[in-house]
Amino acid sequence: MYSFSNKNAQSDVHRFEAHASDADLADLRARLAAARLPERETVYRPAPDPRRWDQGVPLADLSDLVDYWRTGYDWRAFEARLNRIGQFRTTIDGLAIHFLHRRSARADATPLILTHGWPGSVAEFAHVIDALADPENPDAPAFHVVAPSLPGFGYSDKPTGTGWGIGKIAAAWVELMGRLGYDRFMAHGGDWGGVITTVLGGRFPASVVGIHTVLAQAPPGLATDGLTAAERKWAEDTRAFWRQRAAYAKQQATRPQTIGYALVDSPVGLLAWILDKFFEWTDTEDSPFETISRDRILDDVTLYWLTRTGASAARIYAESHGGVNALDPGLRVDVPSAISIYPCDIEKCPRAWAQERYRQIVRWKTPEAGGHFPSLEVPGYFITDLQEGLAAVLAASGSSP
Repeated sequence: MYSFSNKNAQSDVHRFEAHASDADLADLRARLAAARLPERETVYRPAPDPRRWDQGVPLADLSDLVDYWRTGYDWRAFEARLNRIGQFRTTIDGLAIHFLHRRSARADATPLILTHGWPGSVAEFAHVIDALADPENPDAPAFHVVAPSLPGFGYSDKPTGTGWGIGKIAAAWVELMGRLGYDRFMAHGGDWGGVITTVLGGRFPASVVGIHTVLAQAPPGLATDGLTAAERKWAEDTRAFWRQRAAYAKQQATRPQTIGYALVDSPVGLLAWILDKFFEWTDTEDSPFETISRDRILDDVTLYWLTRTGASAARIYAESHGGVNALDPGLRVDVPSAISIYPCDIEKCPRAWAQERYRQIVRWKTPEAGGHFPSLEVPGYFITDLQEGLAAVLAASGSSP
């Protein structure tokens, strides 16, 4: 469906370094200091009690994090980490795509593309890339890791027109990997990255050796007959999520420009919009900071803030929720697939349903802990799970890329 020029044009790839201006950081601190906050939520309960989040982010939690963001958080440390990994940009169909690229020192390393979702970013992977590229265990697989920023996210350009949905992004990733000399590669993703990874495996089997995903999406209309009680609850919980807890997605799919003004103009508004998901979608009881540090969450939020991508990132919902750019109901993935369903994720697909789309599931895992952001919540387990899952994929493929 999509065709891009300059295949394997490595000269079109340019090194990039992140460096926010001192003025932008000073402006952020000034806005945080001048923030106007609402009154305390009327459902207030003392911590620890997850019900105190019933109306969204509690005032006490937000106030504490805003103060730390202003006085204690070190953006320069995260910026330096991105630069150490290696950052690049390349233009595909008129849009500059930013990506991290860390080549392994191992001769047997396999190319791997990691795709984030919303409200994530490349910050989801910054602290696991080294271990994936050069694992301490010599028996673990090693990868040449590529982690692009989705169009409209981070240091990628913001699309000025429509069309950058999941299908076009997947095709752009094939082009990107080809420019880096990786004509055959593996793919991993979660959230929108999981959907894009599914499209990669389904539409581009000549390029994709196999996939690992933490988001399996079955074809629509499957019956619950034959599911176990636990699987039936998974299906019911997923339906309940989309009926009752997906107002954010409806807003961003239908009115991304409207919410975008708040997300680009107010750092507190942006923080609250994203922090709400880091609580609700993680394996926690009373606070997202039970499993993810304040710094890791602020790495992500600050990246959105400094790149002014609150509105442009929200548009992936408008581009890919429903209509011609949505996930094709008839898409089937025949390449080897490893799937991990974390217990506190927002969508949990029964294996019997997943098999209707993913025709060669070579590894199926249901971890005991973790939610929507496993690389941040349980990074050690995530690394091992990804290594073992992709090792199974590579073995099933019968060839080395």
